[in-house]
Amino acid sequence: MRRAALIVAVAAGLVMGAVQPVAASGDLVRPDDRRLAYDGHWGRTAEAAVTVNSGSRLGFRFTGDSVHALFDVSSVTVPAQLYVSVDGGPKRLTVVDREDIEITAAGRGPHRVELSVKDVFSRANRWTPPLETGVVLTGVRGRLLPQRPVHKPRLAFYGDSVTQGVMALCEVNSSDCADGTAAYPTLVADALHASLTQVGFGRQGVLRTGNGGVPTASDAYGWNYAGSRADSDRYADVIVVNQGTNDTAWGSAEFRAAYRTYLDRLRAAAPHARILALRPFTGAHADDIAAVVAELADQRVEFVDTSGWLSPAEGDFHGDVHPSAQGHRKVADRLIALLEGAVSHDHHP
Repeated sequence: MRRAALIVAVAAGLVMGAVQPVAASGDLVRPDDRRLAYDGHWGRTAEAAVTVNSGSRLGFRFTGDSVHALFDVSSVTVPAQLYVSVDGGPKRLTVVDREDIEITAAGRGPHRVELSVKDVFSRANRWTPPLETGVVLTGVRGRLLPQRPVHKPRLAFYGDSVTQGVMALCEVNSSDCADGTAAYPTLVADALHASLTQVGFGRQGVLRTGNGGVPTASDAYGWNYAGSRADSDRYADVIVVNQGTNDTAWGSAEFRAAYRTYLDRLRAAAPHARILALRPFTGAHADDIAAVVAELADQRVEFVDTSGWLSPAEGDFHGDVHPSAQGHRKVADRLIALLEGAVSHDHHP
């Protein structure tokens, strides 16, 4: 049965390459086990849990002094970067360039582990399997404990390289300079104690395709990557959209039609969500976005004018487009103030 399931998973394009079998162990926990709690877009089967998005997270509890996270890196050319935190301690940077990463803890526990995806490089293929970058978890070996049920507000952020956290740490477009956990979506979700879906694709717009083989925003919506459907946003409380920066080659009429289509798609998927349509921090298509929101006449869709939020003179950008970590902090503070007090009693269990 396991061999048949593996063949089906590979044929469906749900894994990075051919999943590498792990050694048999009574302590092996499969990726679809309920003891593993995922945040963000993850394609999950019994054989692999796959994310191509910076900011995605995985949490679990275990007893003992160590646990092993297992990965498939068979087709990787640019390894993803993770932060590993144990029991709320410091985040340790880990490059996913091997099949077995040991996570150690002091004492017998119980312990809490959080894996946060720092960066999945935007310029390598991360859409059509076999993927050249991404995180492919094939299991966890250790004595894991059940999750404690927690009901949180649900926030989703969709955008381009800004939402991804590209160049947040320094001025080079590399994984070392990128940090999805330093970007405003993670900062907002953490401040509001919310679950987080953070989907940012470099170069992408509502009319422009993204780097790494990623389609336009509308065509990518609803998918983790090619062949893997994403969890529905049906119960999302807030969806934040930051698109338009990469669509400057198109005029107002074309952009407005495509942006309207995108918002319509979000609304159809999330009928009760509050949708915030941000003015891109560069100001690209700002008037067009405001006009589309006004035409919708949907009280749960809001245009958020970000004029003056960031200042190049104050070090809020790395380059002309990408906010620095300081800039992301400023954006997060604005959004927290906008959402604080609203999500806590809006959310669905």
